[in-house]
Amino acid sequence: MDFIKKELVELGVDSGVAAYLAAIAVIAAIGLLCVAANWLTKRVVLGVVTSLVEKSRFQWNHYLLKRRVIHKLSHIVPAIIIYYGSFSFTDYQPIIEKGVMIYIVVVLLITVDAVLDVLNDVYTTYDIAKMRPIRGYIQVFKIIFYMIGIILVISNLIGESPLILLSGIGALSAVIMLIFKDSILGLVAGVQLTSNDMVRVGDWIEMPKYGANGDVIDISLNTVKIQNFDKTITTIPTYALISDSFVNWRGMQASGGRRIKRSVYIDAGSIAFCTPEMLERYKTIHLLEEHILDKEREIEHYNRERGIDRSNRVNGRALTNIGVFRAYVQRYLEEHPRVHRGMTCIVRQLQPEPCGIPLEIYAFSNDVGWAAYEGIQADIFDHLFAVAPEFGLRLFQNPSGADLKGMIGTERVYGRAVDM
Repeated sequence: MDFIKKELVELGVDSGVAAYLAAIAVIAAIGLLCVAANWLTKRVVLGVVTSLVEKSRFQWNHYLLKRRVIHKLSHIVPAIIIYYGSFSFTDYQPIIEKGVMIYIVVVLLITVDAVLDVLNDVYTTYDIAKMRPIRGYIQVFKIIFYMIGIILVISNLIGESPLILLSGIGALSAVIMLIFKDSILGLVAGVQLTSNDMVRVGDWIEMPKYGANGDVIDISLNTVKIQNFDKTITTIPTYALISDSFVNWRGMQASGGRRIKRSVYIDAGSIAFCTPEMLERYKTIHLLEEHILDKEREIEHYNRERGIDRSNRVNGRALTNIGVFRAYVQRYLEEHPRVHRGMTCIVRQLQPEPCGIPLEIYAFSNDVGWAAYEGIQADIFDHLFAVAPEFGLRLFQNPSGADLKGMIGTERVYGRAVDM
């Protein structure tokens, strides 16, 4: 800059004006050099790197481009030029150097942030990522790097060693713990969730307290995102999965069987002993023929052995229509192609209730998909509702308007009641 000032003074320019013109010329030259260097870096260097990455077979190279790591790092080039150009401005050199160093620290922090994102992106391509997500740990590292960056910036501004600032962090530990309370709790919870394999990305979990019932789509340092079945998103604090209880349906999905547990309510007034005519009719049912023959022989042997008088049907043992129906349902489920053969399959009678005798079906479908499961369950109970009257059984339901109308035995014709 002194050379330019000297040349201007020799040309007859006032020394004060020459100093300003020389400074402007140097600033313009440094600015043009920075623009040229930035253009050269982005157009040439990044162009070459991009072409090499696109030809590469390594997946992580593509994530480097996606996260613009090299693009962000290229911003250091103009800063280096400005740093060395500051020697031309002796009076302002310390201020310029501090500004440039702060800028370089910020660029490096942004670049490190992008590199950590690339690391997480590459990790998610592996199957283990669903069982052991590392996004929470990545966020912890980001916090650490940003804290280091802030310390470097402050130490550069005040002209002191970073170690002096680090020594004062102990006194601020209580404040730091208060500010980063959620992050600390989330980190501890994330470690427990991962080490105990409590939840993974893709798991179906249910947490009624937070209105969550759906698939886990993201596990981060502070939150767990769940996409409910109505496509809404519920965000739950990570530590809540440790402090509160939740249901994880992963075991059901992995087992290959989904439980069917529903009852058919039988009207107690329709239960009766089977007559010979009823038994003959039941024998024509393919699933019951062998069962009824075996039961008849067993009951006949029991009654004859004990000399029981069967002239009164109360004496001894006899088949009932609800017992035959229960045996039919059991065999129907065992023969059903969509019921899991390797899991529990029970038809049981529960304690009588005001609405009838519950006949519970406890079985497992062999398809855990929601739509398929509901279809299998509906198919089973559609059949049971239709077949129950064939056994002389009535299914219980609360009286409807038609039932009350039949009980009264009247209907209104032409505005007056007529006895039916």
